Amino acid sequence: MLMNLTDVFTSAGKVKKVNVPYANDIFSYMGNKYPIKEKTEIAFTFSNVGTESVLIEGELQLVLDIPCDRCLQSVNVPVSVTFAHQVASPEKEEASSEEDEQIFMSGYELDVDTLINNEILINMPVKVLCKEECKGICPVCGGNLNEKECGCDTFVPDPRMAAIKDIFNANKEV
Repeated sequence: MLMNLTDVFTSAGKVKKVNVPYANDIFSYMGNKYPIKEKTEIAFTFSNVGTESVLIEGELQLVLDIPCDRCLQSVNVPVSVTFAHQVASPEKEEASSEEDEQIFMSGYELDVDTLINNEILINMPVKVLCKEECKGICPVCGGNLNEKECGCDTFVPDPRMAAIKDIFNANKEV
């Protein structure tokens, strides 16, 4: 979705407040798709903060369905997105030799989807657990250890003892 901000860029001291619905129902990142269970409208505030400069502020609340990092069960994760970006008008940006990355601006138009997707990505949790004491999955059978103990042999021998184990196995009678 593109929003034209020409009126805010050209009117000194202008403040414009807009609520915009977030259209996506799935958040995609690096091949993973996370369904959006709940979402609020994006509350934007556009403020002209000087010559050819606009401050874009906004907030959005989401609940994403993300798998637990240990047991892969679905977890509803609330994500709070609050942001503030100051952007320059296209004329000022062309005159400036600085390379400011404003990938969400195209001329006087704001690409809402690009801006919000980047902000969600920044605010995503690093680690998602269904509960603090999550036991994860069994490395042998793949069963969920939170539901029941599977009884698989998960003993991992110390690799530093491999040479001694080889000596004992070589001298073993058949």
